[in-house]
Amino acid sequence: MITVSNISLCVLLSVFSLSSDEGKLLIPLKAIDRSSTNSIVLTAIGEFGLMRKERPGIPAHYHTGIDIKRPSDNYISEPIFSIMEGVVISKRTDGPYAQLIIEHQDERGKFWTLYEHIAGIEVELYQPVTPDRPIARFMNTMELDKYGWQFDHFHFEVLKVAPIPLQKDRTKPERHFSSYTLVCYTREDLRKYFHHPLEFLSERL
Repeated sequence: MITVSNISLCVLLSVFSLSSDEGKLLIPLKAIDRSSTNSIVLTAIGEFGLMRKERPGIPAHYHTGIDIKRPSDNYISEPIFSIMEGVVISKRTDGPYAQLIIEHQDERGKFWTLYEHIAGIEVELYQPVTPDRPIARFMNTMELDKYGWQFDHFHFEVLKVAPIPLQKDRTKPERHFSSYTLVCYTREDLRKYFHHPLEFLSERL
């Protein structure tokens, strides 16, 4: 089983040592000013900490991230970015639940970001990323017609705690970790595992 501790940041830090983007944090969208959260618009039920209703196979739980609306009418190639330099530690490519988890480190320590309901993933597992190059995009019209227009957003989380290591799965060979997305049943769970994404960004931009 792969653990977060197995993934050394030493190489990552050396890769970024010459980067002008070292330590820079930006919102994950294409915007005139990516150093401001003003361009982030959430879906009607996309706020952090909302109680999500029980549905078949999934108990009621708190919403552990934010659901970010597409910032323009670009239904072909609207990009999604990592908020900061980091390394991809988990990659899931199964349809509407495609997901990336990226590990970061700053002067305050490690944290992890998750990007879900994404498409056109442009990065590989263990690849270093920077906030100036897209990691994926919003679903295009064809994909939304196929999977449903309820996915016309992407789900974004900031984890305080290392994600959950997963057993190997032949159907998802690059998915090494899972978030606590569906197991936050109390406010205490939410505070233990997650930062409020908008507050986190506002404090560090």
